[in-house]
Amino acid sequence: MTRTDNRPQQPIVNCHTHIFKGEHVPPYLAKSFVPNPVYKWLSVPRILWLAIAYRDRRNKKYKDPYRQKEWDRTERSIKWGRNRFWGIIKKVLGTWITFHALFALLGWIGLNDASSSGFWAQWIGKIHEWLLAHYVMVPLKSIWLQIPVVLLVFFFVRSGRNLLWFILSNTYRFLRLIPGKMTQELIERYMLLGRFAMYKDQGRVFSRLQGQYPKDTRFIVLPMDMEYMDAGKPKPESCYPQQMEELARLKKKHKDIFLPFVFVDPRRIADDPNQFKYTLDPSSGEVKLEDCFIKQYIEDKAFDGFKIYPALGYYVFDEHLLAVWKYAAQHDIPIMTHCIKGTIFYRGKKEKQWDHHPIFKEYTNLREAKLEKLLLPQRKNADFSLNFTHPLNYLILLKEELLRIWVGQCSEKTQALFGYTNDETPLKSDLSDLKICFAHFGGDDQWQRYLELDRYDYAKRLMQEPDKGINFLYTKDDEDAKDREISWKKLEDCWKKVDWYSIICSLMLQHKNVYADISYILHNESIFDLLKETINNPKLGKKVLFGTDFYVVRNHKSEKNLLVQTKGSLDYDEFDLIARENPIEYLKRT
Repeated sequence: MTRTDNRPQQPIVNCHTHIFKGEHVPPYLAKSFVPNPVYKWLSVPRILWLAIAYRDRRNKKYKDPYRQKEWDRTERSIKWGRNRFWGIIKKVLGTWITFHALFALLGWIGLNDASSSGFWAQWIGKIHEWLLAHYVMVPLKSIWLQIPVVLLVFFFVRSGRNLLWFILSNTYRFLRLIPGKMTQELIERYMLLGRFAMYKDQGRVFSRLQGQYPKDTRFIVLPMDMEYMDAGKPKPESCYPQQMEELARLKKKHKDIFLPFVFVDPRRIADDPNQFKYTLDPSSGEVKLEDCFIKQYIEDKAFDGFKIYPALGYYVFDEHLLAVWKYAAQHDIPIMTHCIKGTIFYRGKKEKQWDHHPIFKEYTNLREAKLEKLLLPQRKNADFSLNFTHPLNYLILLKEELLRIWVGQCSEKTQALFGYTNDETPLKSDLSDLKICFAHFGGDDQWQRYLELDRYDYAKRLMQEPDKGINFLYTKDDEDAKDREISWKKLEDCWKKVDWYSIICSLMLQHKNVYADISYILHNESIFDLLKETINNPKLGKKVLFGTDFYVVRNHKSEKNLLVQTKGSLDYDEFDLIARENPIEYLKRT
């Protein structure tokens, strides 16, 4: 990767990092994944306690008197290993216990039943019955006896463990019992929380991040406020305000390289009058902040932007957020929004009003042109959260026609914010220039969908019209008509069928301040061909941001690995654009 000119090199900017700790996460993260009361047993505090206990135990290795005890234990093990009599007993016991674990495991996966019609299950079942009849084995009918035996073999009998693992990894019926992708991701998240629980504060986590980059690298640091996701509440000493106070101290210490954002949740604004207070200047129509939490951090402590996470249970156009977004638009304050399917989402009961989309519509009868609000049928929390996360929701902010419809349903105070007259008259001010970054670019699965959808018309828009992408609101025939009507059928089709990569790219092409970062998805090396094509689009290339999603991505690759891989997959100008030039524009404020 070589430079093509003599421009002075700007510092790298990682536009997406996290340093919050396990204490900032609600306790019942496993809620909706596992039934009650199991999710309460698998609470985050218990996981953190185990991680800290493991850390303390590990650290003992380097202190007295543990070093002497470990030395004595190893010496005894060597002596016992030379004792042939003990070696024979150990092998016989190990083999005997392994047989019990083996047949228990085969029974769990349906391969130990003498009455079965299947050849292998019947044959193995008869062998088991013969061993029991001749007292070679003892019956373990209860699952609560079988589980400890299997675990005993896995942890203490090396040869038996290898045998059992071979069977597990090569049996199709067992593979079907392995937890799904979302459950695996939750387990990985628990592991990450445990790993970073070993650090006493966010500053230690930041040092871990900073040490993997050149000295002058800058980092956008994104906090998380998960108190309203209905998974329990963090302890008072680990609440969101405490997290933010710590970030403020780190910003003061690290100055220009530490770029924290303020997390915004409309439910906190509704609950806490001190969260966001403003007055509307009647002459200019500008939002003026009064003394409040957001003013303290955005204006007084000079935090660098806003972070939102709609999957926690709200829409980005929630009425409590509209004044915040107008304030952000006035000052070019960047917003970072979560846009990928993940394991952090609302865990509570689906509310009745969520059955339909607040704005979008669909035809329930095409002949009669009968329109109803778009039905959202998903029942599982993980699936329904995608309705909150869907990138088409941002049309309601960015497209004046849709914002006008929504504001018309809001309070008079909100209508005054935008100069609302009626549904036919354009708003006096809108949010079309709102500066938004779609974190994770919709997800690598959506990139793959884009590449695979070769027959669907909307999937061709980016290739055929690379300067504007999909026209979401209108049909081709009435694009230039003054009295044109919104095509709700087109919006319905886009909501249900179009990949998120195409939607996000189209929004980036149509709005000067819409960006997307490649955080988390860049661990997947298969994205780089399409990434290069995206960067080399003259309009899209200026809107792509480098980010990693530290430390969430750590289960895949380290920061150093991601940085080196990205620099190696792009030429100098491409990397310079997304990691140096574009972030400067994204962070620039008026």
